[in-house]
Amino acid sequence: MFSFLLLLSAMEDEPFLTTTTTTTLTSQRADFHLQSSKSFDDVTAPRAARNAEIQEHLSRPSPFHSKKKKLSRCKTAPALVSMRDLKPKTPEVPKPQSSSIIRQGMCLLAMYLCVGVAIYSFNRDNFSGIETHPLVDALYFCIVTMCTIGYGDIAPLTPLTKVFACVFVLVGFGFIDILLSGLVNFVLDVQENMILTGLQMGATGREGFSARNYIVDVVKGRMRIRLKVGLALGVVVLCIGIGCLVLYFVEGLDLVDSIYLSVMSVTTVGYGDRAFKTLPGRLFAAIWLLFSTLMVARAFLYLAEARINRRHRRMANKVLQREITVEDLLAADINHTGFISKSEYVIFKLKEMGKIQEKDVLQICDQFRKLDPSDCGKITLPHLLGGTL
Repeated sequence: MFSFLLLLSAMEDEPFLTTTTTTTLTSQRADFHLQSSKSFDDVTAPRAARNAEIQEHLSRPSPFHSKKKKLSRCKTAPALVSMRDLKPKTPEVPKPQSSSIIRQGMCLLAMYLCVGVAIYSFNRDNFSGIETHPLVDALYFCIVTMCTIGYGDIAPLTPLTKVFACVFVLVGFGFIDILLSGLVNFVLDVQENMILTGLQMGATGREGFSARNYIVDVVKGRMRIRLKVGLALGVVVLCIGIGCLVLYFVEGLDLVDSIYLSVMSVTTVGYGDRAFKTLPGRLFAAIWLLFSTLMVARAFLYLAEARINRRHRRMANKVLQREITVEDLLAADINHTGFISKSEYVIFKLKEMGKIQEKDVLQICDQFRKLDPSDCGKITLPHLLGGTL
């Protein structure tokens, strides 16, 4: 302690010693900091250099990827776009155009009538009946024969004309009527689409009950059965009414006989006790019978379809409301897994409704097995590429 006090007093007496000591301590401290900073730089400098080298390597383009290439997709899960590109396109079946259907029907009808008129015109003496005009009588005979009415007012007499009548009836009933029925169906479908389009364009958008909702099934996009039945009945009444008026005013029949002959004509019964005898009447009958018989037949077909559809709807509602049982579970379990999936349940209900048959399901399953040769339960892209659809 005494020596420390002597040192302090000496330093006060010698200022140069104090300055030198302070400078020495300061320089030693600076050297220490410099060495510390140098050692830190020595540690961090290589790390920074390595980071810079890594960044330069990542930014450098790889020689293996000098060109852009598509990524290779996994074979077990191909992209949907690739499947669409690789799947062979199914050739589309061209739909028949409306003009071609009408043109074909009219051409065949004209050919049929021309052949019949020509044969009748050259063999008028071989046919019995009241004659008015050769062309009108021939056209009237062809239409009555084709529509299978058979009034009997004009009939063949010789064996040759009888053979001609047999061939004419078979050709007309088996081919021309089918073609004209298809033409009538097409015209009716076009009219239905026009009615639906007009009602949709004229809809006011108001909710609740309306005439549009009563006659059109908005959900299914079609005319309701009640409207089809009403139109069918209206067509029948219209055809009978037009024929009744002509028979009453042109043929000179009374009201009862006019209605009687009109009904017997449009229904193709044709007892033969009444028939058209005048020239205007036969000319009218040649046009009226051609359209009225087909339209009335289609109208009664609508009535039959309405009854069948009503029965199918009742059966479908009954099937949907019935609860599933254990027997149903066993019957619907196609894969024998002890449970039924959504697809199996749908197939089971469709079979109960009568919309599909068991043989239809088996045919579809056989087609699926052809597309799945490995029996893995699914169709993959290699199977489609390796086999023919």
